[in-house]
Amino acid sequence: MSRNNFPYLAVANQVYQPPLKPPLGRLPHISTQSLFKRSLDILGACVGLVILGFLFIPTAIAIRLDSKGPILYSQERYGLQGKPFTIWKFRSMVVNADELKASVANESEGLIFKNETDPRITKVGQVLRKTSLDEFPQFWNVLIGEMSLVGTRPPTADEVAHYNERHWQRLDVRPGMTGQWQVNGRSAIKDFEDIVTLDLDYQALWTPIYDVQLILKTVVTLLSKRSGAC
Repeated sequence: MSRNNFPYLAVANQVYQPPLKPPLGRLPHISTQSLFKRSLDILGACVGLVILGFLFIPTAIAIRLDSKGPILYSQERYGLQGKPFTIWKFRSMVVNADELKASVANESEGLIFKNETDPRITKVGQVLRKTSLDEFPQFWNVLIGEMSLVGTRPPTADEVAHYNERHWQRLDVRPGMTGQWQVNGRSAIKDFEDIVTLDLDYQALWTPIYDVQLILKTVVTLLSKRSGAC
C-alpha cells in the first residue's frame, strides 16, 4: 500500500543514492549471533512499543499543532554490513529540513552533522529530542531486526559514501538506539573519528552483560538530562 494513502504519516520525497557496499571480506561481529542480545532486543522493543502506544496520540497531536507536516519522519540509513533500511522517528524538524540542511552550519568535524541551535528544529521537536522521545518509533526497527538496543549510530548515505575501511568497521554490528557515544556525552563529542573510536571500543569490550550496563547507563543519562540530539 502506498504511503500516499496515509498523508499524515507520509514523508517528503527524498533522493536516495545507490546502495553502498563495505569492503569485501568483512565479517559481522560475534554479537550479531548472540541469542541473548537478540532476546534482549525483542523484549526491550516490545516494552518500548507498548510505551509508544500510550505516547503516540498525545505526541502526534503536539507535533501537528506545533507545525504543519507528517507526524513521523523516515530516512534511509545504513545498518549491519552496509545494508540500507528505513529508520523511523517522530518528526522533530520542519517538513523541508532535508532541503534546508545545506544552509545550516555544521559544528562537527568529519562525517557527521550537528548544530546545537539548529533552526530547523521545531518547539515540540526540542522537547522530543531532549527527552529522546523522537526515537521511540525506532523500537519497531529493533523488533524486526534492522537495529539493536545497543550498537552504533546508523549513518546516512552521504556519510557512508565517504567511508574508509576503518569507518566500515562500525557497521560490523547492528546499529543501535544507544551505544558508547550516547552514554559518553554525545553533545560534547563532535569529532567523527572520536565516535568511530568509541564504536570500535564497544566491539572490543562487548559481552551480553556489557549491553545491559550500557542500557542502564542510557537510562541514567536521560534522567540526568545530559543527553543531546543526533
